[in-house]
Amino acid sequence: MFELLVKPKRAERKPYEMFWVGLFYAALSLILVNLFFRTDTVLKDGAGLFLVLFTVIFCMPFVYFLIKLEEGKDVEISDSGKLIKEHSKAIKALIWMFLGFVVAFSIGYIVLGANGPANFNFQIKTYCAINSPHSVSNCLTEYGVITGSAVGQPLFLRIFSNNLQVLFFTLVFSIIMGAGAIFILVWNASVIAAAIGIFAKNGLFSLPCAYVRYLIHGVPEIAAYFIGALAGGIVSVAIIRKDLHDERMWGILQDALLLVIIAIAILIISGLMEVYLTPGITGFLGCNA
Repeated sequence: MFELLVKPKRAERKPYEMFWVGLFYAALSLILVNLFFRTDTVLKDGAGLFLVLFTVIFCMPFVYFLIKLEEGKDVEISDSGKLIKEHSKAIKALIWMFLGFVVAFSIGYIVLGANGPANFNFQIKTYCAINSPHSVSNCLTEYGVITGSAVGQPLFLRIFSNNLQVLFFTLVFSIIMGAGAIFILVWNASVIAAAIGIFAKNGLFSLPCAYVRYLIHGVPEIAAYFIGALAGGIVSVAIIRKDLHDERMWGILQDALLLVIIAIAILIISGLMEVYLTPGITGFLGCNA
């Protein structure tokens, strides 16, 4: 039923509609986890993973058919420039869906109050491991509210290598499982949303600053992951449809390689933005406190 909300071709024509679809999927997942899993004495410890799992299940059909549509374009279109332009429509749709995830998760984190962190327990652990590796236990006690941050430090190589690793796993997951890479992407959306919720100490009124702090570099970064997922998914679908057994093979592989190169270039840009641009903008807007 959920796959009927928005068809891939419609999403490419009106990508902004995917924001509301992503918002709905994430909000519904958060409601299900909060009602049925967070209060369970056994399953509550996995609430953060169940949140991601339900969201993945809801959006999996759409992502699969979208990747299938893009692989079909590889077979029909030979011009690289036109092909990249066509793929960009799918990337826009996925980015809008990602933003819907982030907004729903971050608002849910704040609105649920004291119950918010319980629904994002694994995400907060990840946040603390990244931002406070030497005092994770203290960070967890405070739900990850840390005054300092590695964002403003010249740690481009560490940031880039970590992002490159995520891109690699996204690419591998998408080749092996096609649309399965959406798990990594939803996970990243939930971690970013938890970080936004943690940063928004003053409730919903702090969300604009929190979005500025994390989405300036976060949007291009996640776009790179989507591009990598699309590249791997195209190869995966081509293997399933046996499109790699004839003269179309090199065109498909060339397109996938070009997408990966573009993804790496975007990661470099987003890493530089995270180190140099984001701190300056957040400081100028008074969003560091």
